[in-house]
Amino acid sequence: MSRQPPVSLLFDEMFSPVIADELRRRGHDVIAVAEDPSLRASSDADLFAWARERGRRIVTENVADFRPLLLADPRLPGVLFTSSRSAARSARAFGAMIRALEGWILAAGESPPPPEAWLTPSR
Repeated sequence: MSRQPPVSLLFDEMFSPVIADELRRRGHDVIAVAEDPSLRASSDADLFAWARERGRRIVTENVADFRPLLLADPRLPGVLFTSSRSAARSARAFGAMIRALEGWILAAGESPPPPEAWLTPSR
């Protein structure tokens, strides 16, 4: 199977930049809204457009707001949804979240995911 171009992610404001920092340290193209003051004030629609223009998939728990945006324009790169029930964002769970995200990134490099994808936690 051929290797796909690297996956670029944008974490919405719910995610700690600590997670983005660690994934970048591991060589992944990840940024967090919390790291960029100009993005923090963005509406969901503006953030979706910003990410799409830059080829970044948004990582968010906000299904209610981002799924309608994705359904209206389902082109890649899309959205990676998470759930606080299966992938906690607390500082104690950063390790599990980082492992799950890195696993997803590596798998996406082998086979492109659909526009709507869900993160499965890694134990």
